Amino acid sequence: MSKGVLKGMTWSHPRGYDPMVAASRLYEEKTGVEVTWEKRSLQDFESFPVEELARSYDLIVIDHPHVGQITKEGCLLPLDVAGREDEREALERGSVGASYPSYLWQGRQWAFPIDAATQVQAYTPDLLPRPVSTWAQVIELAREGRVLLPLRAPHSLMTFYTLSANMGNACATHGPGSLIDPTAGIRMVEMMCEIAQLIDPACFDMDPIAVFEKMAEPGSNIACAPLIYGYVNYAMPGFRERLIRFADIPVSGGLGPVGSALGGTGIAVSAFTGHADAAIDFAYWVASGALQRGAYAAAGGQPGHAAAWEDDAVNEATSNFYRDTRETLEGAWVRPRHDGCMGFQQQASDRLNEGLKNGHSADAIIADLNRLFAASF
Repeated sequence: MSKGVLKGMTWSHPRGYDPMVAASRLYEEKTGVEVTWEKRSLQDFESFPVEELARSYDLIVIDHPHVGQITKEGCLLPLDVAGREDEREALERGSVGASYPSYLWQGRQWAFPIDAATQVQAYTPDLLPRPVSTWAQVIELAREGRVLLPLRAPHSLMTFYTLSANMGNACATHGPGSLIDPTAGIRMVEMMCEIAQLIDPACFDMDPIAVFEKMAEPGSNIACAPLIYGYVNYAMPGFRERLIRFADIPVSGGLGPVGSALGGTGIAVSAFTGHADAAIDFAYWVASGALQRGAYAAAGGQPGHAAAWEDDAVNEATSNFYRDTRETLEGAWVRPRHDGCMGFQQQASDRLNEGLKNGHSADAIIADLNRLFAASF
């Protein structure tokens, strides 16, 4: 393909959009293939039907819980094409934690990670000289009014997932049984209820970006967000008036900073594209270590390849964001990905928040979460 145009869809944030535009400009210079990008809000990105996007775009940025749904719908092309095994092995070796295998479903690779993320800890170094290391310390800070926690759906469920796995009681990822043992689940709800009663009720309407914006305000007394999806932009000096730093999650069990609910995004190719080879070529290229460590990171992206996470210059530009959270990423937990999990994620988050806000009993909340999970299969 000497000259052509591919259309891509990503999510509306500098971290999601700017690096794709920068990379595509470089790609056109190298290959003559133009890749244009449009963007959707984060909320829309998480819920909009992938099949509908696939009918309008050649390239789509997705998150891994969609893979069960997209496999059933047949709306994406598998990327494990013949003859490129060495390139895929290099991408797999460069996986940050389970980022690469999180897009492997029913024996096929449906996307390549271009953005690695999980719930980590955010703190403001002018208020908190060093990050907290235990959940007990989080509660102490919350009692002082110095903690925010994003609880807008689906983030309440993500926190439940992380606490559960960190305590050694990881939720189920396959059904159709229960999501979690009732005794363990009740303990997690009680932990969430305790902190929910100590923080600003506005947290129920806050996503990570809203929390970061509040933390970054001059004069804010918020010192810590203990479980929040990392956004590297806030660790870049000058992005906001106040710098936010990132660290491994505070532990609530004895297993270390493990069990965080994996996030991040991957690059996928539409099954309806008229330019399959060109789109697949771009996907391999944009996920590669050299591009991720270079132009992608330089444009404000949060790379999905370990080559960037280990790079001195990339860390220096981001207040050591990558090295300071790497252990949490390596121990992150891959959440359910079956067809039906996205509907469950919304319903479970809503049920959890309803219970936390209205003082429902923990056993009733867990009974409903287990029922919803079984019904999602």
